[in-house]
Amino acid sequence: MSSIRTILSLAACYNLEVEQMDVKTVFLHDDLEEELYMEQPEGFVAQGKEDYVCRLKKSLYGLKQAPRQWYTMFESVMEEQGYKKTTSDHCVFIKRFSGDVLLSFCSMLMICLLLVAMLLELTS
Repeated sequence: MSSIRTILSLAACYNLEVEQMDVKTVFLHDDLEEELYMEQPEGFVAQGKEDYVCRLKKSLYGLKQAPRQWYTMFESVMEEQGYKKTTSDHCVFIKRFSGDVLLSFCSMLMICLLLVAMLLELTS
């Protein structure tokens, strides 16, 4: 919560535009690092294979690993794009553009809060 307060304070101080984005299937795109198995979902049990289990290749909502997997991927993408993590909070990323600043806050509850001077850089 202190990260959000800090970023909103900076936005107010520097008259930045505030934009929010939500990635609806954020946890469903990451490859799993470990082997995980699950029972066949109710209603999708294969006939004659009732005792079979499913090996997960991708992350799912509800897995304990899902937020960590997503954050690891998000962090690497942000760093590839030239963002730097703040030393005070690993969920806040900063990138400077010729006098303008783009701040990004990542959280498991509010996926991304972007404070934008140049939103076009992110969406292009």
